[in-house]
Amino acid sequence: MAQRFLFEVGLCQFVHRTNKLLFGRKFNISATMPLPIFFRQHCFSHAAMASESPLKKKNKVIGDELAYFDALFPQLVKELTDDVSSPEILDAVNWFREVYISRVPHGKKNRGLAVVKSYRCLVKPEELTEENLTIARVLGWCVELLQAYFLVSDDIMDSSETRRGRPCWYKKENVGSIAINDAIYLETCIYALLKKYLRGRPCYIDIIDLFHETTSRTVHGQCLDVCTASPVEKRVNLSRFTTQRYSAIVKYKTAFYSFHLPVALALHLAGICDEASHSIAQKILLEMGHFFQVQDDFLDCYGDPAVTGKIGSDIEDNKCSWLVVQALAKATAEQKQMLQNDYGKTDAACLARVKDLYEELQLKQAYADYEEQSYRTIISLIEHECTTLPRQIFLDFAHMIYKREK
Repeated sequence: MAQRFLFEVGLCQFVHRTNKLLFGRKFNISATMPLPIFFRQHCFSHAAMASESPLKKKNKVIGDELAYFDALFPQLVKELTDDVSSPEILDAVNWFREVYISRVPHGKKNRGLAVVKSYRCLVKPEELTEENLTIARVLGWCVELLQAYFLVSDDIMDSSETRRGRPCWYKKENVGSIAINDAIYLETCIYALLKKYLRGRPCYIDIIDLFHETTSRTVHGQCLDVCTASPVEKRVNLSRFTTQRYSAIVKYKTAFYSFHLPVALALHLAGICDEASHSIAQKILLEMGHFFQVQDDFLDCYGDPAVTGKIGSDIEDNKCSWLVVQALAKATAEQKQMLQNDYGKTDAACLARVKDLYEELQLKQAYADYEEQSYRTIISLIEHECTTLPRQIFLDFAHMIYKREK
């Protein structure tokens, strides 16, 4: 009971901050107020906005979608964890409630918000009803759940230390290998929400298929990534670090779920199911996904952990990173031998020698050149290929990731 009490107070504080951001309201949170009453009184009082003019309300929603997106989160927590079918599983439900609140809402939420923003661009104003926007936001949170599922699992496989500026879930006291089961739980939440909010809609099956397909593709990409970094022969084999292998890892591990999925969900929700529209979107978004992962690889080595929220370890983890692929393409035979000896080692001296080689090969400048060229390529692709879909969807993505620092 004490654990539940502390969780509810913390969740109420989360709602308080969100409502203050949304409506500019100040109110006191009573630690003794039952959580459902608190929600009814404060979290879901959108009806209070009904007296506002439609234009003012629309501008408020568009101007602060993140706050509306966050405001839905406590409701989803309740729906996923309050329906205890048997008191025998109460301890498990309480545990999963902590997993949900601790692992899901603390990222940038760009993927989830992209669903809502894309949906807004695809439908007529009269279709932007409260019900439709709520479903778009639920789909956005389903993407965030998928992201959390992948990250909890990935951190275990990579033996990572931090994620989003806090210890990885499996690193927390009393968690450890239980995190594997927690990751599986996070994935099950996706389909529970889809069933509750979308069953009966024409797009329901297509969206379920899309989540299954995206998960499968990402799992294949993760396998390529892990097996390339940790080959069966248990030794560093840089001959595997090719441009072709790198592109395959990026496409399947990152691009499909981070870029293609949010827009494809919005297309299905908007009733756009023709193959041509989905093909155009996928072509543009996979190109963006590649660009995004190259940025991630660069930031892993050169980013500020205080900004990125993660301590980079690609070199020590023997990752097939864009930087090492570029280094191998530029290096002399002697430099390649040095990489063979030092890459994938946790020793500080080995790490320093690899980074010194990156400096010697001017990889920072190579990255700056790549970023500019890739951005121009993406913009050109949008201009020439995007003839049947709103270009703004893709331009928003491009502008969001260009010159990012985290």
